[in-house]
This record gives sequence, C-alpha cells and structure tokens, in this order.
Amino acid sequence: MNFQGSRRRGEDGIAMVIDFLLSNARLVLGVGGAAMLGIATLAVKRLIERAGRAADDEKVEQKMAESWEELGLVSASPTLIKKGIKGVVMKHVAKATKQQKADLCQQPQASPLEVESKPESKSKRIQLCVLSLQDRLQQYYHTRAALAPQEVQRAQSLALDICTEIQGFLHSRHPDMPLGEMSLGGSLLDDLQVVSADHACLLVPLQLEASLWRLIPGEETLLTHPLHWMVRRINLEYFPRGRSYWDRYLVGGYLSAEAVMNMFSKAVMETINWPSISSTLDCLVRPVLGGPDLRLEIQPESHLDGAESTDPPLFISMLPLLREDDVALTCQPELTSPWVNAWHLSLYPWETQRLAQLDTADDGCRRHTLKILKAVCKLNPALRALEAAPLANLILHLSDSESDWSEGSLDARFQQCITELIGYLEQGALHSYFKPAVNLLSGLSEDQVDQMGFMMYCAVSEPEILLI
Repeated sequence: MNFQGSRRRGEDGIAMVIDFLLSNARLVLGVGGAAMLGIATLAVKRLIERAGRAADDEKVEQKMAESWEELGLVSASPTLIKKGIKGVVMKHVAKATKQQKADLCQQPQASPLEVESKPESKSKRIQLCVLSLQDRLQQYYHTRAALAPQEVQRAQSLALDICTEIQGFLHSRHPDMPLGEMSLGGSLLDDLQVVSADHACLLVPLQLEASLWRLIPGEETLLTHPLHWMVRRINLEYFPRGRSYWDRYLVGGYLSAEAVMNMFSKAVMETINWPSISSTLDCLVRPVLGGPDLRLEIQPESHLDGAESTDPPLFISMLPLLREDDVALTCQPELTSPWVNAWHLSLYPWETQRLAQLDTADDGCRRHTLKILKAVCKLNPALRALEAAPLANLILHLSDSESDWSEGSLDARFQQCITELIGYLEQGALHSYFKPAVNLLSGLSEDQVDQMGFMMYCAVSEPEILLI
C-alpha cells in the first residue's frame, strides 16, 4: 500500500510498522497474503488519518480509541496469532502511536488561512465517501456480479450446439443406449452465474426400468452418508442379468457410477472427432482429459487463426444423472470417492427452486444477494474456496429468521450474511438446509477457515473491503 502526503514528525514510526508488514508478508501470511496484508495495514492507515485530523488531546484520545477498535481486528485472526505476528505488530504499532500522539499534541494550531487553502482536498475526500453501502452493492452487482445478456446468450448457444453434436453422435454410435433428451442445466441456465459466463453443464439423463432398479437413500446404505445414494438391481429372479442395458455396469449388484463415467469418457471424450466439430462450430473444441469429470474446453473462433482473443474460454461439463420424482442423482465420482457404486444426491435443484419461490412470494432480493456473495468469493483470493452451496444455504437459513428481503434492505442483509458466516466459520459447520446432517464446510482446511474468518472479521466494520 502506498501512503502519500507530507512527512510529519512521528510518521517514521508508523512507516516502520508498515515496512515491517510488507517485508515479512510472505513469511507471516503465506498463501493469500496480499489480500490479508491489505486489510491489516488498512487499520494502521486509518489510525494515522484519524489522529492527523485531531486538533486537541480529547479528540486525539477519541480517534485513537476508534482506531484501536479496528486494530483489534488484526488480533482476531487465528492465523496471525498462531504464526506469532500478533505481539510483534501490536508492540510496534503501540510504540509508534505513542510517538505520533505526542508529536501531534505539540504541533501548533493551523491558521484559518491554511485551513481555507485546502478546500479542494477536503471535497475529494467527501466524494470518495459519497456512496452508501447500498449504492456500492448495487454498483458491484451491475459491474461485477451480473452478466451481460449477450454474453449469456453466446455461452448458452455454444453449449446447446455442443449438446446437439454429442447427442447425435451417441444416437448414431450407441442406438440401444437408453438416454433421455440432453439439456442445459446449472447456474448458466438459472441466471446465477457471476463475473463471466465461463462454464456450463450438459445434463445427460439415463433411463432406468422402474421394475428393475431401485434408488436407495444414503441413510439406508452401508455408507450412511445422506448424499451418497446407491442404485440397486432388483427382481433378478424374474428378470435375469442382461435384461437391462445398464446391467453391464453392475458392480456387486449395484449400478456403478464410476463404471458409467468411464464408459462416457471413452464413448464421447476419446471417440468423437473434435477437430471436425470445431470446424463446424467455428471455434476450437477439445476435451480436457485426465480429470475426474467429463469436461470440454471451448475457445473463441479467433483461436483457429492463431489470434489472441479477450473472450475467456468456456468449459462445458457433461453430467450423467438419474431422476426419480424430485430426486436427482448425479454421476460425480470426485464427490463420492472412494465408493465406486455411490451416486451423489444433488441438492442444487431444491436450493434454487426454494430461493426462487421465496423471492417470488415477497419480491425479495435473495438471489440478488447470492450473486453478490458469489462474485465476492470468486474475486477474493482468501474466500475463493467458499463455493456456491454454502452461500445459498446461508441465505436459506437466514430467510427463516429474517422476513425483510426487499431491495431497500440489501445492505442490511449483506452485513447480516457476513455476521452469520463468521459464526458458522467459528463453529466449523454450516448445515445443509434440506439435509441437516451434511456439513457444507467440511471440505475446508483449517488454514482456509482461518483466512476466511479473518477477512470476514475485517468486513464487519468495513464491508466495502469485500467490494474492491
């Protein structure tokens, strides 16, 4: 951070503290240190500014007290405490602040002429603070979170073109494979994608015979995990193995999600003539091999000529799934590993539908708030590990206790989400709205929780730091 302005006596002490933080950022903060450092030094900068504006001892004491409350946020970070920086930083800041206070008290009062000579700088400071949090949130939504309609249309069009090509190929090469109509799904379709339209999801529904297969809830399986369902082959005494197309992917009497995923990987990713499809669609289409999912990378047409493009690549994921009533089981071995027979119960449709119902009933801003939180987490290195599911469930839980979700209360709900999230991070648990046995924060490491908690603690008094 670059603090500009004339040098006064006592500033050397504060500058020494900031130099200390800057020079030791890598050592004490590690990954995401740039974001953390900005917050830690922000409190120090505000201390200097407030103390500098004070004219007498009483104001100095008042301003120092306010600044020390903010500096207390630095000590709230478990990461900094564990790394031993808390005591060092506070020691240097305290020493420098005493010197700053003494020098300020000795400075002569500024003459009226000098005060009147700086109206322009004062007006600039006022202009910087003119936007309220409500205005900043609306501005952030329209400039960062919301996507341009033409960008969404371009991504959807490309995804549907790819969908048509894949479905046509499967029908011609595997005419006996019982598949439903492939369709576009996920956040791009539901207008919940933020920052850029860079990913899409193609749903590939598998058709099972109701008399031959039974979907077993996770709680009833040996895995006892509420999101790990299994698909059992039944009535083998009447309909022996081979009567169903999907019998070839049985493992131990259950339809194996891993076997189905491997089949689609070979049948689609490794077999389709992607260069031919690229020339047909005027863009570069190539499979992303070696990952746990079925993913395609779509580059803009300018890449075909070797030219650079400002448009980001679009990643399209194929997602085989099973549907029965309102239950959707997805084939995602990366979420159910190491269980080869487990299918993942997707709560996304329930969460999305519930948010839409609540907003429709009271003309609320829940989805609006969710998109802002998603954009904040996607653009902030310290919060990037926080995915959409915990944020959606955070808002659903908050909706049970808070009824005012009008556009005018967006700032209050945003600040309330920050406070609620701090509490969940401190507990290390945010339970799913529809499946309370599921902890949506269980995948985070201790260090990630520390970094997120520190950032959120700082945002309690300065929520604008999340909107930078």
